[in-house]
Amino acid sequence: MAIKFEVIKEEKYTGARLGKLYTPHGVIDTPIFMPVGTQATVKTMTPEELKEIETQIILSNTYHLYLRPGHELVKEAGGLHQFMHWDGPILTDSGGFQVFSLSSLRNITEEGVTFRSHLNGSKHFIGPEKAIEIQNALGSDIIMAFDECTPYPSNYEYVKNSLERTIRWAKRCKKAHKKESEQALFGIIQGGTYQDLREQSVKEMLELDFPGYSIGGLSVGEPKDLMYQVLDYTIPLMPKNKPRYLMGVGSPDALIEGVIRGIDMFDCVLQTRIARNGTAMTSMGKIVIKNATYERDFSPLDPNCHCYTCQNYSRAYLRHLFKTKEILGLRLTTYHNLYFTLQLMKNIRQAIKEDRLLDFKKEFFLNYGYTQ
Repeated sequence: MAIKFEVIKEEKYTGARLGKLYTPHGVIDTPIFMPVGTQATVKTMTPEELKEIETQIILSNTYHLYLRPGHELVKEAGGLHQFMHWDGPILTDSGGFQVFSLSSLRNITEEGVTFRSHLNGSKHFIGPEKAIEIQNALGSDIIMAFDECTPYPSNYEYVKNSLERTIRWAKRCKKAHKKESEQALFGIIQGGTYQDLREQSVKEMLELDFPGYSIGGLSVGEPKDLMYQVLDYTIPLMPKNKPRYLMGVGSPDALIEGVIRGIDMFDCVLQTRIARNGTAMTSMGKIVIKNATYERDFSPLDPNCHCYTCQNYSRAYLRHLFKTKEILGLRLTTYHNLYFTLQLMKNIRQAIKEDRLLDFKKEFFLNYGYTQ
């Protein structure tokens, strides 16, 4: 078995839990947020900087690495850890989300998906066996089964057919996976926003006995209240002794709400994407550093933050970097947003430890500007 998961404590008033996830490349304290390194790099960040901000695990993308530079090349380089100079845990997604988001460029069959590259239009095929082959070559610690991420909204029949195919694909993924002692294969629960389909998905996925389970098909355009409803009836059906991963979710409110419901792992491109557009997450809410109001503001990005950016640079300087299109502006804001999020998760873990997560949520939401 490639991983081991133990629940250290369950919060007194919520479904939140503290855990430890043991992987071949290190132990992860959960609940945790995973910065996204789509193409074997977390945009603008060096591995050393990721360690400075206490990153425990990163996510990379199967679809993108399959297209460039190719999984065979990564394997030749010694695997993803060696290739990108990161010695901590890595999770790779199956590429399913990216392939299905191509819509007009792909064709789904029982065998898998034929698609055209978004880079040059070249024709490719990925099915369950190919997705596992790619991830085996990449050498990540945790890999994902190949699934279809249904868009929102989708009608009941479409979601049901897609879900049943995803379960058949999961069985094929498990059969194709030859490195169980080195890489943990997670199953993905689908079913859209239909309760009976989510229940069916959990039941059939649990029969396959994966070492961990992901909840997919959320954060795809549905209202957050609806996402929370889906979590409310899905999570109680999931095993308590295995890690639960909510895919593609990373806004501060959703991180807290997800943890309250019992989620252990999250990932999202939000932090790095908005940083490149000049938006920073702060303890007082989001600020757009390019705005004219910061032209002569010589205070830190967030006076309550201890990251390298906030300890050394002013809002005025960061605004100047963005206005002059200097790359350093993107780097410093990305550094801050990731630090902010990882500190948030650290504070959440402490609040669970002290059985005060609901009070923490109330205070955080008030300061950040969320309505309760």
